[in-house]
Amino acid sequence: MNDERYAVSLPGLKLKNPFMPSSGAFYYGLDHMDDFDLNKLGALVLKTTTLAPRTGNPQPWIVNTKAGILNSVGLANPGIAAVKADFLPELAAKLPDLPKMLSISGATVDEFVQLAKIIDKLPAINAIELNLSCPNVDEGGCAFGVTESGIHSVVSAVRAVTTKAIYAKLSPNVTDIKPLAVTAENAGADGLTMVNTLVGMSLDLQSRSARLYRGKGGLSGEALHPLAVELIWEAASAVHIPIIGVGGVSSIDDALELMMAGASAVQVGVMNSIDKLCLPKLIDALPAALDKYHFDKVSDVTNALRALPENEHDWQTIKKEQS
Repeated sequence: MNDERYAVSLPGLKLKNPFMPSSGAFYYGLDHMDDFDLNKLGALVLKTTTLAPRTGNPQPWIVNTKAGILNSVGLANPGIAAVKADFLPELAAKLPDLPKMLSISGATVDEFVQLAKIIDKLPAINAIELNLSCPNVDEGGCAFGVTESGIHSVVSAVRAVTTKAIYAKLSPNVTDIKPLAVTAENAGADGLTMVNTLVGMSLDLQSRSARLYRGKGGLSGEALHPLAVELIWEAASAVHIPIIGVGGVSSIDDALELMMAGASAVQVGVMNSIDKLCLPKLIDALPAALDKYHFDKVSDVTNALRALPENEHDWQTIKKEQS
């Protein structure tokens, strides 16, 4: 799919279509090359990587709930040195034209900075996604992404050491997303990724214990979708930088809904574990969906949500148009 009708141009990322896996969904990409031609994707997002290797939390890492899945992987990854040596050369050789974004996380601002300095010198990586949900050890364990000061400290520090495009991945576990989105923009982010997982728990009645090692985990899946739509809509009204939407996408309509709310591109996570061909199916479904909803090109979907009704008369008019 190389038609300009489906292309999306974002800072650091020229996408042939708006679809990409979310961080962690495809690990570092190489394990999924036999599933389908990854060049079909708009971009490849690589797993969240830390400065040093991490073994992650004790198993199980994932438990199923009726609302979605809870994960407590604990950012297990081989560390940036191994990613640089063992994954990126092969990715660059086999997928030279596919845009790539690497997600990073750290427990301190300095760890983010050290990672960004390394990545700045890696031509195989086009953009950096900042996973801001890691606890900030310098501030008592509160996640960077839930305070304006935490977001500003990471984004501004990374901005100072790299020329690559920066996407701040925001948390839904907040009261008001707007000031956090604005803070990320003002600190130098080129775009936002929205949203990360919700915090949730699942309990075992028989053993009277939590089903995950740390009790809490990140909830993702279809239950996250309506929340992602609302938060993207809120943030899009407050910032002037593009948003990559993520959260509970299981159909082409779900993806377009995130875009109508304000996203310019879409990441897909959980559905890849249910159907390994989920992303190519979404890409193939895009032309017919644009025709069905009367969009000339995919970029027209972004921010296409009409103003919310101001009164009952406006609401009744909208309902008549829908019927």
